[in-house]
Amino acid sequence: MTADSPLTPRRAVTTAGAPAPIGGYSQGIAAGPYLFTSGFGPQDPATGELADTIEEQTRQVLANVSALLAADGLTLDDVVKATVHLQDVHRDFAGFDRVYREHFNDPRPVRTTVGSQLMGILVEIDVVALRRAS
Repeated sequence: MTADSPLTPRRAVTTAGAPAPIGGYSQGIAAGPYLFTSGFGPQDPATGELADTIEEQTRQVLANVSALLAADGLTLDDVVKATVHLQDVHRDFAGFDRVYREHFNDPRPVRTTVGSQLMGILVEIDVVALRRAS
């Protein structure tokens, strides 16, 4: 990339306020005006503990996502897209959605919610956030 290139290089965004990656990926990547996060599960970053209910797990996931956003000067209000994986959509959607709605203001981000085989957790969320023009 040349110095006069219109493209902004990508850079890693990390925080100790969210669980560390367990594989070969970054917590987040900033590229241009966007921040893309990895999928975060409900592990408490300090203790590694998992809550039992979908509501508690959703709160922790959103706290983890919020911590990464904050590390790059963003908040949940900057999120434009969310992808949600639920272990059991039929059982957990209503409880998840109740908590999710508490954390996002209108206009809420677009969202895709799917059922997934998750490794011992009930919910995983990744987001795309847009940096606002100053």
